[in-house]
Amino acid sequence: MIAEAGLAALWIAAALALLQFVLGAMGLNDSRAELRAGVRSVAVVQGLFVALAFGLLITCFLRSDMSVKLVVENSHSMKPWLYKFAGTWGNHEGSMLLWVAVLGIAGAAVAIFERRLDDATLVATLAAQALIAFGFYAFLLFASNPFARLNPAPIEGLGLNPLLQDPGLAFHPPTLYLGYVGMSIAFSFAVGALITRKVDAAFARAMRPWVLGAWIFLTLGITAGSYWAYYELGWGGWWFWDPVENASLMPWLAATALLHSVTVLATRDGLRAWTVMLAVVAFSMSMVGTFLVRSGILTSVHSFAVDPTRGSFILALLSLYIGGALALFALRIGTVKEGNQFDLVSREGALVANNLLLSAILGVVVIGTLYPLAAEAISGTKLSVGPPYFNATAGPIALVLVIVMALGPLTRWRRDNLKAVVSRVALPVLICAVALLAMAAFAPPIGILPFLGIVLAIGVGAASLAPLWKRNLRRTPLFTYGMVVSHLGIAVALAGMSTERAFIKETLVAARIGDTANVGPYKIKFLGIEPIAGPNWTALEATLQAQRGDNLPFLMKPQARMFSSPPTETSEAAIATRLDGQLYLVFGKGDGTGRWQLRLWWKPMVTLIWLGGAMIAFGGMLSLIGRMRREWGQNDRKAYGV
Repeated sequence: MIAEAGLAALWIAAALALLQFVLGAMGLNDSRAELRAGVRSVAVVQGLFVALAFGLLITCFLRSDMSVKLVVENSHSMKPWLYKFAGTWGNHEGSMLLWVAVLGIAGAAVAIFERRLDDATLVATLAAQALIAFGFYAFLLFASNPFARLNPAPIEGLGLNPLLQDPGLAFHPPTLYLGYVGMSIAFSFAVGALITRKVDAAFARAMRPWVLGAWIFLTLGITAGSYWAYYELGWGGWWFWDPVENASLMPWLAATALLHSVTVLATRDGLRAWTVMLAVVAFSMSMVGTFLVRSGILTSVHSFAVDPTRGSFILALLSLYIGGALALFALRIGTVKEGNQFDLVSREGALVANNLLLSAILGVVVIGTLYPLAAEAISGTKLSVGPPYFNATAGPIALVLVIVMALGPLTRWRRDNLKAVVSRVALPVLICAVALLAMAAFAPPIGILPFLGIVLAIGVGAASLAPLWKRNLRRTPLFTYGMVVSHLGIAVALAGMSTERAFIKETLVAARIGDTANVGPYKIKFLGIEPIAGPNWTALEATLQAQRGDNLPFLMKPQARMFSSPPTETSEAAIATRLDGQLYLVFGKGDGTGRWQLRLWWKPMVTLIWLGGAMIAFGGMLSLIGRMRREWGQNDRKAYGV
């Protein structure tokens, strides 16, 4: 009965979403304003029912209920509980239920906590959120039922893709989905403001925390996904411009532009129309990402044709929501008053440049991701757009972007003096110049992009700290610290990417037991192999001794694992982290003559990539807390008439 209860909860949540939309749409008419009162309550109950549905699906997985088709296809009774739990969203139907569950809960959170919008705009926002949710409920109920039964039920399930049996994947998708769906709230806010014609600073201040929250989760999700791919897939890469990776990067780029734009609108009442457009674009990118990953089109354009119902359904939702929002934008843009003006040399000017550069990178990624799919669908010709295209096009733009990012906080709002700006950036520029000369004199040939990346990382790091110069640090707002930490995180991540690419060392050998090989500063000795067994896998484990110079040697044990259900072989890399980099060892197949494949990497400063990502997200959290504290303080002063 658990599956039937879950399906019933899903139907009720869908009905409540429809009711929420109808009440909200009717309540926009002032003659029926009394209907607005019920919209908040319906949104909360809808969120509870969809959360219940998702909780019941988790229960089916944890109980290994083999009468549920989804459990059979994606789980096994012998799996550790964590992977039964994560298996809930390690598939198409479960992940889409997670998607709509986050959507419903987010709508409930808006209904409970949002007090800054006027009643009409809030009701319009919740109605838009309900319409989005209703489309995905319909998708689940008519095209991807996660609670479908099997009769007779099989004794055992087929298991979960072994690559997904990792703690990182237990948390990565929910984090990413919180970011994806968070963009839906920004979208709904924009639609609500367009409907009531109240695109102003108050609307931006209400929307900003939701955008910031979604951006934090997107940042964490992308960073965690990058590290998971790095250590789990066994090839040592942290970003490959794969379409699935790009599917999460595209909304992050749009959300980053939106975050800066909404700050201009909230603080200086500028960029009104541009902010609304970015809210639509950011959610559009989330929908495009969902379509790419969940329609099956990435496996092959022909798999889309094999399963036309799901792919067409998501494509129809994408067209409806995005097309509808763009049509509304076109109809109402004439009513959106122009915001405050500003000079070219100003912080607003730097933020506009930031937005344009982010948009340019977004365009490069969208074209590179969708062009091969479109070409294959139209001509049947398989094309591949890989790192050379993205690095050559997005790389130079990104370097210009970080320069603008460093300049922005050093300029004043509304208007500034160019000479004054030059004097403020003099020290970071000097540090950058010294770094450039030092690199030119002492560094080996490493390629132009890594060279510039290292130099700029040093200069941007210095410029990121500049907003704290000559300030009373005790009185500096927390959101200013947040900006500093996030920008410093960009510099740290850029340094990691550049140094890893510039100085990486790789050795591929066919070694016998007792052989030695060198990689970077390390000498690796092959000591032996032994079979071992885990909870649902067996493995051959190599024992390798690593030694750096005259330091004490230490052991590393990479594995070649074999899973029986489904039959799959994976490589579990052995990784040793040091202050200046990581030693990354992979154990491969034997050739039958006593020799075994060993792939050895030395990756200088690679951990800075993920440390930078974590700093970017942490800075976002500081900004979010700082903004909320300021607003609560202002509300308290108003309440007490201060």
